[in-house]
Amino acid sequence: MTTSKVDSEANAASGNAGSALGKAFIGIAGIIGAGKTTLATALGQHLGLDVHYEPVIDNEYLADFYRDTRRYSFAMQIYLLNRRFQQHQEIIWRGRGGVQDRTIYEDAIFARALRDMDLMDNRDYETYVNLFRNLSNFMCRPNVIIYLDVTPEKSMERIRERDRGIESGITVEYLTRLYNNYEEFLHEISRLIPVLRVRWDDFWEVERLAEAITREYMRGGFLREVARLA
Repeated sequence: MTTSKVDSEANAASGNAGSALGKAFIGIAGIIGAGKTTLATALGQHLGLDVHYEPVIDNEYLADFYRDTRRYSFAMQIYLLNRRFQQHQEIIWRGRGGVQDRTIYEDAIFARALRDMDLMDNRDYETYVNLFRNLSNFMCRPNVIIYLDVTPEKSMERIRERDRGIESGITVEYLTRLYNNYEEFLHEISRLIPVLRVRWDDFWEVERLAEAITREYMRGGFLREVARLA
């Protein structure tokens, strides 16, 4: 396929992206530092969708969580679950679609990692899981989840580049644990929600990614890998 033909097809599909995904509920998934916020912002602007960001700046527990993780792990997870459930319902009830920077379904990945690292009591973990299951009875599913597949090493590099002081304690080992948990998560969630897996070690141009997302979204569900246009 020639470059001009690729550009022509990309432009045509990009022009149809708004109509194809105009009221879609799109979740952006990935480990810490994967680039979710960057993509969510660009995709929201490109498709004319509201963007619902992960609570960071106004997170009342974040600093305490990184300072004393074991003490605040349960409170942190409950806080995030509540905030993301609120976002989730807001997207549904507004009826105009949206892009969510990290989905509610991913919170369990982090809770499990905390439990496995002995940073959350097993009793607290079970309480968290049961609460999530109860909340899930009231949730409509996203139309599609875009998983940004980034190596733990690349994520670590981006975390260092953005230089948030509170994230200084994050290790490659922790990111690797999360990455492996995400692999299991994708296998399970793709049975319920279409998942588009994007190799995201190098940032894509959002126009071409929107075209690829639209193309794969229209082809139907299950776990698919989005091929980058050359």
